[in-house]
This record gives sequence, structure tokens and C-alpha cells, in this order.
Amino acid sequence: MAKNEKTPPKKPALNPYWLYGSIVLFFLGMSFFSGGDGLGEDQKINISRFERFLNDGEVSRVVVVNKNTAQVTLTEEALEETKHKKAKSSDILGRTNDAGPHYQFEVGNLELFQKKLEAAEANGVEFNYEFRTVENRWLDVLIGFLPLILIIAIWLFIMRRMSGGGGGGGGAQIFNIGKSKAKLFDEKTDVKITFKDVAGLEGAKEEVQEIVDFLKNPTKYTVLGGKIPKGALLVGPPGTGKTLLAKAVAGEAKVPFFSLSGSDFVEMFVGVGASRVRDLFKQAKDKSPAIIFIDEIDAIGRARGKNNMTGSNDERENTLNQLLTEMDGFGTNTNVIVIAATNRADVLDKALMRAGRFDRQIYVDLPDLNERKEIFKVHLKPLKSDTKLDVDFLAKQTPGFSGADIANVCNESALIAARKNKKKVGRQDFLDAVDRIVGGLEKKSKIITQEEKKTIAFHEAGHATVSWMLEHAAPLVKVTIVPRGQSLGAAWYLPEERQIVRTEQMLDEMCATLGGRAAEDIIFNKISTGALSDLVKVTQQARAMVTIYGLNNKIGNITYYQANEGDYGFTKPYSEETAKLIDTEISAIVEKEYKRAVQLLKKHKGKLTELAERLLEKEVIFKDDLERIFGVRPFEKAEEVAPKKPKATPKARTSTKAKTTKDENPKDAK
Repeated sequence: MAKNEKTPPKKPALNPYWLYGSIVLFFLGMSFFSGGDGLGEDQKINISRFERFLNDGEVSRVVVVNKNTAQVTLTEEALEETKHKKAKSSDILGRTNDAGPHYQFEVGNLELFQKKLEAAEANGVEFNYEFRTVENRWLDVLIGFLPLILIIAIWLFIMRRMSGGGGGGGGAQIFNIGKSKAKLFDEKTDVKITFKDVAGLEGAKEEVQEIVDFLKNPTKYTVLGGKIPKGALLVGPPGTGKTLLAKAVAGEAKVPFFSLSGSDFVEMFVGVGASRVRDLFKQAKDKSPAIIFIDEIDAIGRARGKNNMTGSNDERENTLNQLLTEMDGFGTNTNVIVIAATNRADVLDKALMRAGRFDRQIYVDLPDLNERKEIFKVHLKPLKSDTKLDVDFLAKQTPGFSGADIANVCNESALIAARKNKKKVGRQDFLDAVDRIVGGLEKKSKIITQEEKKTIAFHEAGHATVSWMLEHAAPLVKVTIVPRGQSLGAAWYLPEERQIVRTEQMLDEMCATLGGRAAEDIIFNKISTGALSDLVKVTQQARAMVTIYGLNNKIGNITYYQANEGDYGFTKPYSEETAKLIDTEISAIVEKEYKRAVQLLKKHKGKLTELAERLLEKEVIFKDDLERIFGVRPFEKAEEVAPKKPKATPKARTSTKAKTTKDENPKDAK
């Protein structure tokens, strides 16, 4: 038998539900035949007709059952009459009912009915009557077994749920708990994604292209003594297209694709995770050449020995050990490649990362300007967009956006256009979508006092003024005092796409962030809680300068950043004296930039006031409004050099998503 002709598991010949139904029908039948009367609707009469039959001498016997139902048996002469024809064929099986009973009715008042019978007997009518009590014994037995039946039914239901709904039917499902939950995408029908469907990610596509070639032409490499790589690890921020890239590899190679998440190995039973790993690799070997894709591998691939304070993670470690064993067990001719994806490569076990297991580590970075253009083109195809829409402009407005973010922008813009009853999605709809995603939903109905509104206006004007006067601060896009999300006001900036950040750039950004609080201090001689998010941001930046990037003269060229630090790292990598010095330097940096912002705003106090008044009037102002007040920004933007090749620099910069400076309450602190 060929490898691919794997015999499917045999299903039970009889569905257990048929058995359960048969038992129920048996009990119901027994109840019917034992306690039922066997009479149909045609044989049911009223008491007046019975009295007529009785007085005519057509009744031979009357039986009162359970004091409420009377069963009437006719004489042989009466049965020969036409009017009683239907009474003879009342048996459920179609047999002639000569022995009776032939009719039945409800007696109503039993005492009164008995008097009528005695009166008829006194008048010379010949018939017999009796009173009988009938018990349905089978029904009583069924009711007695009902609690046991309910317990069995509940047990079967729980077993089905615990087994995860696997095949095999009924109670057999419990034995499938150790089977792999991987979803198989057949190369002929399911996997239709190719590299043409993946926009951007040019560097990553080049690296995985070789994996495709391995699967298509393995002998090309093995004939020279080379070994086919066993695994590739896709690392990058969420939403950058790691899963899509893995599917494209399967689609290009035209091989079966087993897809599952790291959490699919986790189960409440001991040993199930390891069993599922074994079953997964067995299925992949039977289907070889094939690709196994494990998404979010950090769920089972975390470094062993960490976070194991109570011994509760032994099962996860057993699963990881089994995964390591299976990857080592591959021969050079199995033609099975494992592709894994994670955004937490720093927490993975070193044994998993060594050569011979995950031979390739491919960093899938956030898309740059040109890649965002390509991604926008892909997601704009299904939209009815304006023909004048500039894709270059959209790409420039979304620095730091991932592929998933861009898809969300396109979808949100279509919803906004539909809300406005437009026939096409325009440029403004996309800008509104970006604002909606970055800042949240506009809340124009939010009640704000005039004094609070004035404070917010000067706060935002302070941000705008300082950023306009500083060379390295991000250029302003717009300022608004309309509440959006949980923020009371916001200033939108368009940050430059930097691969490295210098000291003066970080200091200018911190100064611009503190411009809001500085403006409140100068104008009102008071400060408020509205600058919470600003303080959180500058404190994090100052701490990073001192403890991570080595940008402080007193601390020196030292970093205390530990990439592989466990989640429960309680020890500090520095002494108490150094901790004091760090706190002092962080405070000094923040205070210095705050004083710098105050000096700038005092120098341009008149223009600050003019900008705030315009903001109070219009509620939303743009770059053009600032140019009318301050003049053209004097700093020329340096020419950007197009990157020759994307580099994997996961720690080279902080988040570059379109930045907002918000006036938020304490809930918004991140």
C-alpha cells in the first residue's frame, strides 16, 4: 500500500443513538400495550349514546376502570348492526374486535353513573358491570430507573465534551484524546495561497523560497551530501503576516499543510501533549513531503526550568521534550519541514533554537514605506475606492502599521463611507479610519465645562508649539480637542521611519511630550492630571535611555537589558547605589526637558495663545493653521536613503505606530 493511501479508521457499524432510541420506544410500547385501552377515536362515545345503547338492550358488559373511564362491550346481536360496524375493527393491528371492549367514555360523577346502572338493571335490562383498578407496571419501572438513565446520559455527554468531539462515534471518542488536533490543508483543494498573494515581506519571501525549492527538488541538495533543513522559525510583531507566509510556502511547494497552534497540545490530562506531538509527526511522515506549521510556539516552547515555581508546568515541559525528540528523529529523506511562528522569540528554549532543529530564523519586520504601498494595493482591490486615491499618500500616513492594521484601515474606511451613504471610498474616509483606529471613536456629545475645554486647548497647543520649534520632533499632522475614546484631546504626529534613534532625537520628543503640561503651568499657573499619559511616556523613554541604550554619561556604556529574563525575575542586575543613581538621572533628564519646554513656550507665549484660541474656535486644526501662525517650519527634512535589503533588527527601535499625545485619565495609562 502506498503511503498516501492510508486506511481511514473504521466507524462503528451501529450508531449508539439508534440503540438509545430503540430502548425508549420499547418502554413506551410496553406502557401502551399494558396500560392502554387499544381503542381509537372512532370508538369513543358520550354518556347519552351509552344510555341509548343500554336502554335498547345492546350492552352486555360495562367495566369502570380506575373510577373514571367506562369500557362498554356490546352483545353479539348488536355487533351485527350497521351502526356498530366500526366497533368491530378497533384493534390497533387491524384484527376484528369481537370480544370487546367496543366503546369507552368518561363517566364523570361516579356515584351518579352507578345509580344510572342500578336503575337500568332494576328496569329489567340484562347486563353485567364491575369496577376495576389497573396499574401500569412498566411505567412504574421506567420511572424507577429514570435517575439512573439521567446519570448515564450526563456521563456520556461529559465524555464526548472531554474527548474534543473526535471521530469514532459515541463512547469511542474518549480514546481519541491523544490524537493530534492539527488541521490538514490539502495541496489540491485547500492551499491556494502563493507568494503573489503576500504583499511586502520581500526579504522573508527570499529566505523561505529556498525551503520551497527543498520540498520540490530534494535530490538536488541531498545528492551533493547536503541535508534538508528541518525547521524555520518566523519571528516578528503580531499582524505582520507570519501565518500567511507559511501558507504561501505550502501553496508554492504544493504539499500537504498541517496547521495548529501551540495551545492545541495543552490538555488537562498528563501525557496528552506528548502523545499529540507523536501523532502529528506520524501523520506528517505518512503524507510526506509535507509542512507542519505551529503558530504561537511559545505556548509550549518556553525555556525549561523557568516559571516552574510550583511544579505545575511539568506537562508543558514533557510536550516540549517530545517535540525536540521528534525533530531530532527526522532523517534526511523524510521531506517534512516544521515552520513555527512567534512574537516572543526571547522566551524560547535554547535547545529548540539550535541548529538541527530550527535551522533558519526569519525575522518578519513591520513593513516599510514601499511594502505598505504593496499591502494597500492588495486590500484596496475588493473596495470600491475613488480613482483619484493616492496609495503613496496612504502609505506615508501609516508608519509602523502592520499588514493586519492596514487591512483594518481599509475595512474601517469602507464602513465610514457606507455610514455617510457614499458610493465610493475616498481619501478623507481613509484619514478618518486612521484616526478612528489610532485615537478611538469621536465623542462630541461628551459634557465638558468651558474651563476644562480651555485647559485642554492650551495643553494641546503646547504640544503643537514645542514640536514645531524643535528640529528632531515628529512633524505635526493635526490637533483636536474633540474627545476621542477615553482621551479628552489629542495631537497627531507623523514620526520618521528611523532605524536608529540618537540622543538629541529622543530628548526633543520628550520635550514635545512635556509641552502640554508646561503650557498649563505658564498660562494658568496650575497643573492638572490630564498629562498622565505624557508623564508615563517620558518616564519610560528616560528609563530606556539610562538603563537600556547606554545614553547617560554617569551610568556609562552599560545596559541592564536582559533579553532572556524569565517572567519571575526578582533580582536586579545592579546594586542599590546604582539604583539610586538611575532614579536620579531619570528625574534629571525629565526635569531638564520640562524646563526647556517652559522656556520655549514663554518665548512664544503670544503665538501659543493665538493657536489655543483658534483651536477653541475650530476644535480641529491642521498643519496649515500652524504655518499661518508660526511660518514655515525652518528645519529641512533629510533625504531618506532607500534600504537595499531589509535587516532583522527587532530591538533597534521602539514602536513606530502613528503617535498620539493624549490627555487621558488614569485608566489610560499603559
